[in-house]
Amino acid sequence: MNNLKINIEVNQELYCKKPDSSDLGQKILSKSIEMINEIGFEAFTFKKLGDEIHSPESSIYRYFKNKHILLVYLTSWYWSWIEYELVFATTNIQSPEDRLLKCIHILTKPTMENTTIPYINESLLSNIIISESIKSYHTINVDEENKKGYFKSYKMVVQRVSDILLEIKPNFQYPHMLISTIIEGSRHQKYFAEHLPALTDVDKENDTIENFYKEMVLNFIK
Repeated sequence: MNNLKINIEVNQELYCKKPDSSDLGQKILSKSIEMINEIGFEAFTFKKLGDEIHSPESSIYRYFKNKHILLVYLTSWYWSWIEYELVFATTNIQSPEDRLLKCIHILTKPTMENTTIPYINESLLSNIIISESIKSYHTINVDEENKKGYFKSYKMVVQRVSDILLEIKPNFQYPHMLISTIIEGSRHQKYFAEHLPALTDVDKENDTIENFYKEMVLNFIK
């Protein structure tokens, strides 16, 4: 995968100037991921980001309207990356059952950094998705932002895996509910394992989360 040129597209509504089109834009993405992962979204500001990248705060606003939009952008980028991984991993697999299990593996496994896109640390971004991304859509403006397509990349991931599920069981009534439960649930379990271990049965030495959701899905579609 590292030898391929990957182009991750994000909704144009989410930026004023395409951030991956310039060195400054790439620095904004790279350093914002590091900072949000380190200090949290609430403490993160464009002023602090500007200080870190040695650029005026005003230069960041040329790329993003505010830090909420930046978070939505990063979240959308992550789900577009996951969709790419889903397509790449399942293209030559004929069996829908095998494709579904491969998808569950991708949706629940730890995300590793990939050097193909050097200004995005996918591992740190995954941490943000686990701990912060809910703030991108648990807002008063979620309906309006949804109409603008802010969450399209996330919905496309759910739809892609739901379609595979329906290949296996066409009359299954709850494909989107099941797949979104896997995605959200696996993120909660990772968070619990790190911070509230009494709420989970995760064994860090084994693929507990992946195995749990594979077993759950297979039982659902029997």
